Amino acid sequence: MTPASEALERLQVGNRRFVANLDAGARAKPSPAAPHGTDIAEQQPLAIILGCSDARVPAELIFDQSLGDLFVIRVAGNIVAPSLVGSVEFAATRFETKLVIVLGHTRCGAIQATIEDLRDPGDPLHHNLRDIIDRVKPAVARVVAEGDHDSEEDLARRAVRANIRYSVDHLRHDSQIMEQLIRDEGVVVIGAEYSLETGIVTFLGEEEAEG
Repeated sequence: MTPASEALERLQVGNRRFVANLDAGARAKPSPAAPHGTDIAEQQPLAIILGCSDARVPAELIFDQSLGDLFVIRVAGNIVAPSLVGSVEFAATRFETKLVIVLGHTRCGAIQATIEDLRDPGDPLHHNLRDIIDRVKPAVARVVAEGDHDSEEDLARRAVRANIRYSVDHLRHDSQIMEQLIRDEGVVVIGAEYSLETGIVTFLGEEEAEG
């Protein structure tokens, strides 16, 4: 098993490679082929990524990792719901993976939809979409209510980060299994933000990794 600190360093180095390999203003170059082929007998992922399903945020590419390196769970708005918590718990217990990252990103559509719904709640939404927005809303509502933003862009940035922190907190404290793994097994849950503009992943500070 890979310690959380070592896994985090590998992802940071991988993201730096990804950014370095970006074509100027163009798409990312494809990652190298899997060194051991596709038939991997046992997976031992170094990190669990709970990320947004936005097509521009593929975790394996932005961290420059190969097949079998990451256990990736993707859902709009990187929300935390029972089945998603269960997926994190499964990987953390079955594979003894020590690092969990909640990966949000700039210009997130789910965040923008939630801001719009808070401002104009009259528009009816299908119950499945409503479920996503309602799970994002507690974090974003606080940011909107505070009014401590200089522009719409600043509001969106603050809302994205608040939502990441909200999901991190949920994973740390609303799952008995995760609480036990954090307390006794060295599991770390941390938030991160991917910039669509630069390709850089920013980890949200050491305080985000405290259990």
